[in-house]
Amino acid sequence: MIFSLNLSAGQPLYLQLIQQVRHAIETGVLRDGDTLPSIRCLSAELVISHNTVAKAYSELEHEGLLDLRHGSGAFVCAQRRAKVRASKVCRAQERVQDLVESLRNDALSDDEIQRLFEAELFHSARVEAKR
Repeated sequence: MIFSLNLSAGQPLYLQLIQQVRHAIETGVLRDGDTLPSIRCLSAELVISHNTVAKAYSELEHEGLLDLRHGSGAFVCAQRRAKVRASKVCRAQERVQDLVESLRNDALSDDEIQRLFEAELFHSARVEAKR
């Protein structure tokens, strides 16, 4: 499993890693019992501090998505909550696919579509933060 972090995203790296692991679990890429790379291995692979990976793994363990076993590694322990969430994510993914297809049919480029999504996420986050 290879994760990809964006250093210029303006979002902490550990949060990016958490989101990617969650997404992999929710979409079934990672399943109950699967092993994640060790903290040292993943930090070397991503060229980031091992503390960053440790923080992400710790948060995921706190959420009940990972089981950290000293000396054995990190194991996915997808709970029922994750399975319900996976169903929601799959439905959302279908809606996004339909929307992207529609926007492409309207002759928008992938870059334009991506910028629209990012702008909307940014705008809605700012509105939410003001509440």
